[in-house]
This record gives sequence, C-alpha cells and structure tokens, in this order.
Amino acid sequence: MDDQNKNLILAVVLSAIVLVIWQVFFPPVEPVAPSGNENAVEITENLAATPAPVSLSDAQSQTTLDNTVQAAQRITIDTDRLEGSISLLGGRIDDLLLKDYKEELGGEELVTLLQPVNSDAPYYAVYGWAPGGTLTQNQVPGPNTIWQVESGSELTVSSPVTLVWNNQAGLIFRRMIEIDENYLFSVTQSVENTTGQAHRMFPYGIIARHGEPDVSRLFVLHEGLVGLADGELYEDDYDGVSDYDVDPNEGVSAEIKDVTENGWIGFTDKYWMTALAPKSGQAFKTVAKHSAGADIYQVETRLPTQTVEAGATVSKTTNLFAGAKEWEVIKTYEEENGIDRFVDSIDWGWFFFITKPIFKILHSLNIYVGNMGWSIIALTLLIKGIMLPLAYKSYVSMARMKELQPEMQKIKEAAGDDRQKMQKDMMALYRTHKVNPASGCLPLLLQIPVFFSLYKVIIVTIELRHAPWWGWIQDLSAPDPSTILNLFGILPFTAPDLGVLQFLSLGILPIFLGVSMWLQQKLNPKPTDPTQAMVMAWMPWVFMFMLGTFASGLVLYWIANNVITFIQQYTIMRMNGHKPEVLGNILRSFRKEKKDEASS
Repeated sequence: MDDQNKNLILAVVLSAIVLVIWQVFFPPVEPVAPSGNENAVEITENLAATPAPVSLSDAQSQTTLDNTVQAAQRITIDTDRLEGSISLLGGRIDDLLLKDYKEELGGEELVTLLQPVNSDAPYYAVYGWAPGGTLTQNQVPGPNTIWQVESGSELTVSSPVTLVWNNQAGLIFRRMIEIDENYLFSVTQSVENTTGQAHRMFPYGIIARHGEPDVSRLFVLHEGLVGLADGELYEDDYDGVSDYDVDPNEGVSAEIKDVTENGWIGFTDKYWMTALAPKSGQAFKTVAKHSAGADIYQVETRLPTQTVEAGATVSKTTNLFAGAKEWEVIKTYEEENGIDRFVDSIDWGWFFFITKPIFKILHSLNIYVGNMGWSIIALTLLIKGIMLPLAYKSYVSMARMKELQPEMQKIKEAAGDDRQKMQKDMMALYRTHKVNPASGCLPLLLQIPVFFSLYKVIIVTIELRHAPWWGWIQDLSAPDPSTILNLFGILPFTAPDLGVLQFLSLGILPIFLGVSMWLQQKLNPKPTDPTQAMVMAWMPWVFMFMLGTFASGLVLYWIANNVITFIQQYTIMRMNGHKPEVLGNILRSFRKEKKDEASS
C-alpha cells in the first residue's frame, strides 16, 4: 500500500472516529417520564436502622407538612460565599445558595443548591441518632424533631450555632454546626446521659434528594452518586442506584459499604456537589438507596454504635461539603482536612493521567495570565513545544516526501497495475532517501488523547464555566454565541434555535477553525489520487460544522494548534531547503475549481 492510500485510509478512519464520538458524546436527550409521585413528600427515606419515612398520601397531610415546614423557625447562614438557612425542624440544612455563581451568564439569580421539603425539588442534609437497646425512636432526635437554639443566632465563619433537644427522659442531645470560609460544614452531634443507666445508639448523617434531577446525559460526564471507601472510588448514575437489589433490612433498593478508616459519599452534579465525610481514622458505613414509591435518592453515613454510660457525654463529628467543585478548595480539604482523594470527585475520566496534569497546568497559567482564553493558547504553545522534536522529524520527512513526488510518480507509471512491484519500488525509494512515510501520522495520533483530555477539562471543571476570553466570547465552556444567521449580529434580530440542526448556525470561531485547517493543507501539494483529494478538500469544512457546537474553549485550542502547526511546518520546511508554495497551491486550487465549473 503506497503512502497516498495510507493517508486516505487514515483520514477516513479519523473522520469516522470523530463522527462516532460525536454521536456518543451528544446523544439525543431522552425525555424523562414523570415518576407519578410528584405530589408525594417524604421527610426522609431510612428504614430499619434509621428512622422510617413519614408518608403523606392525602391532601390534608400534605397541607399539614407544608404548614409545619413553613412555620418552623430558621437560623440564617451568611458567609462571603454562601447564604441560606437551617430549619429547626430536624435541624435540616435545607436552604443554600452559592453567592459566587449565577444560574445564567449575565443573570442575577444565584445558583440554588439545597431546598426544603416543601419546594419543587427538595434536596437537603439532616442528622440524627438511631436508637439501640431499650430506646425507642421517639426518645432520640430524628428528621421531625423540633430543636431549640442553645447558642448563636446566625451561622457565620466566626460564629457557630448550637441546637439542643431534651427528650424529657434524661437524655440531652446537642448539635453544633460550624462552617468555614468556603463550603465545608462541620456537624458535631453529642448526647449527655443524665439517667442512671447506660444507653446505646448511633449517629447518622443523611443527604436526601427527591426525584431525579435534570442531568446533561453526556457520556463523558458523570452525574449522580459518588463516593470513596478506603481508597476505592465508586460511582453510579441515578438509574444505577434505582437498580440496586432490595436490601431486606432496608426495605428499599440499597447498597451498603463498610469503611474502616477513610471515606465519603454524596451526590455530584456537573459543577456542584454535596458529600458526607466523617472524620478520618474512624470506621463507619456508607449507604446509598432509592425508594421507588417516594422517588427519593439518599446517601447516608452511619457511625458505630455508641454506649453512653450514666453521667457521660459522647460526641461525634461529620463534615458536610455543599458547594462548587473548585479544584483549589477541594484539594485543600483533601490535604488539610484528611478527606481522602476528594479531588477525584471531579470526573477526570479514563485519561485522568493526562486530564489532571493538563488542568493543573491550565490552572497555573490562568493564575499568572488572568484569562482562561489566553491560558488555553499558552497551553497550546507549551504542548506544541513539548512535541516539537517529533514534529521536526515529521515535517522534515514531509519535505523530503515532497521532493520525491516526481520519482514516486514515475514508479507508479512504470509499475502500471502491478501493485506489488510498485510497493516494493516505493519502499526501496524510501530506504534510499531515509524517509519514513508514516512519520507524519505520529504527531496527529498524539494530539488525539490531548484533545479529548482538554475537552474533558473544559466540560467538567467549574473554572471554565462562564470564563470569558475576549470580545464576544464570554463563556469558554459554551459554544460560540455568534451566528452566521444574523451576520454575526449585524442584522437586528436574534437567530432562531435550530434544535438538532444548530450546527448550521456557525459562529466566528468555527469558521476560523475551518479556514485554519484549509490553510494548513495548502502547505502540501494536492494528492494525486482523486478520491483522497476530495476527502482532504472537504475535511476542513466538515470539521468546521462538526465542531460548531463544541465549547468555544476547545475550538480556540484547535485554532491555536492549527496556527502554531502551520508556522512550525512552514519554518522547518524552509530550514530544510524546501519553500512551501502556499499561495501557489491556493491559486491553483481556485483555478482548478473554475476550470471544473467551466467544463461542466
């Protein structure tokens, strides 16, 4: 097989790979069928070892719950990064907004993370004690306990709050809630035994989410359950949690894991997360479950059973993370708070060994440059610099291949239909002139994992969300907002949403991408094989449309990569005595097109 056919096959295979990956990454969004339980409200979903749910099946009970939740007093949460409140009904952390993030670019509405049980999408954290021995559920605090404020009027970084509940039978329960300057709550549960006998019970923490949230359904992005048990990271989407076997002790679909020293469990969205993380060095159980009837997803941490002797006090502390998955922040929690492998709550993907370093470099560049768009360009320069030795060999080989074009053409003409003879003579020619026809493929193949790793970084890391570059590009994680349909804003109307045909609404960056690929091709002579020539001629414009709906940060990377490649290849070919006829190739291609039009 000669080099032209090899290149043709390579081009077709790469194009096919991109098309397949496009379909995998961007499948049609499937409508989510209603659960049939939109009006069902559960206080919690813990059976057997932890409190049973309070099912409300009629309108009167629903109204009673709404009134109870609304009437319960609240303690304000106010930090530089969070605002919300804690309900004294169950001591729930169930109202939380992120001050640094807006729902929409340029909007005013803050991102809402947690919501109470009488909202449209309840999502909250609640703590309590499960009884043991002779104690009953009514003698320990649970999801419906009405707590009193013992100290603190507002939860801030410098002022914790302490809640208290007396069971009127000799047990006094306290819950101290603290918060740091970012997103970490510290919840210390204690029980004071003033009775004359020992009592047994265990503390638990719950994060409950009513109904399956809207998820992006991208193959490259995990949203749902995420946890770590003694160094082993595990993930499941919401359908996976629903498919757990029914645990006879829990009564619902559940999976229980034993953790001996370090672990955490929670729910992750694209950019946000909630997670329970007991103090490191202690054993506990994690539980993930789904109640099909109430449609509640739930994760728990259950600490070991405590024996509280007469006159003694026992306390246990659990961390609750509720906020944005900022790399610097969660890395600090991993290193300083002992939350093992917490940075892996960010979905780095299969190429994590490339994705993590790429993000760290990009993050470091952004600290220095102060702009993610320019940082992406700087990252591209760095990657191309690292690959320069390979690129140099490749471009030198390509320059020599161009010099051999006349001799290669003579071999083809002399061999005629004898493909074996032509291949043998071609290989002899390559050996004589020490040329490797496949050397040009290696830099391209090495770019593929880098490309998809950077794609992953742009998709999953919050540092790219709503990150501006320059001019009209104000969100590098979103597609180019300009569109050819209104001449990039010149015409006074908003371009329509074309749905699945949105790729036809090209922006400025995708057009630059197509032009940069086209110019790069002009460094090389037009292939002699008509089929290959046609494939290569269409490829820049096919990629232009295909990448039109990709994140603009990724398109910016590809444009920068093409421009740098063009400069490198042109310079190296000139250094080796070959002057690329870029302008001549462009003019010849236009003349050929006009000639074809005239003949038709």
